[in-house]
Formats: sequence, C-alpha cells, structure tokens
Amino acid sequence: MTQIKKALYGAYATALALSPLAASAQWGQGISNAGEADLPSGSIIGIIEQTMYWLLAILGFIGIIGFVIAGILYLTAAGDESQIEKAKNAMTYSIIGVIVALIGFVIIQAVTQWLGGGTSSF
Repeated sequence: MTQIKKALYGAYATALALSPLAASAQWGQGISNAGEADLPSGSIIGIIEQTMYWLLAILGFIGIIGFVIAGILYLTAAGDESQIEKAKNAMTYSIIGVIVALIGFVIIQAVTQWLGGGTSSF
C-alpha cells in the first residue's frame, strides 16, 4: 500500500512540475504568443516590480500631501495647543511615511540588483 502511495505522490509531483510546460506558461512559446494576442510581454517579476514602484510612488505622494496638510494645520492653529499638537503629530507621521517609501525603494533596488546579478551600486 505504501508503494502505491509513493508512486501516486511521485506521479502527482511530476504532473505538477510539468504543468507550466503543458500550458506554455513562461517557457519560450508562451512569451512569443503574448505579442500576437496584444498582451504585455513582461515577466512576472517585472510586473511585480512595476507594481511596487507604483505603490511606493503613491505612498510617497500621500506622505507629501500629509506633510503639506500638517503645515497648513500648524499655520492655522492660532495658538491653540491641541491644534498645534495635532499638526505636529500629523507632520511626524507624514515624515515617517516618506521615510518608509524611500526605504522601500532602496530595498526594491537592492533585491533587484541581488537577484538580477547586476552591479552592487545604485
């Protein structure tokens, strides 16, 4: 009984490993057919990388907008301590958001260089 299970597991693993070949997914022929079907011909890693760049750009943009809004809140506080404290907190969080976006950009660049086999300089 255990030999039958091992044979079935082996067949299943082989079928699972060869399923991209059967679908022609990212194995030569599938890439060349993408242009004929008016589909983007980028790789999955490239699509994920571009998505991360867009998300980081949106995060940085929102952080800068938050910084501007915090500055306006600070200017319009007119000596109200609670309003000034709220503006300072908003400014702190927006600066943290911009720093996180920059760190994310640096991490994506570093991982791309490491996995891509390129040079180690940015």
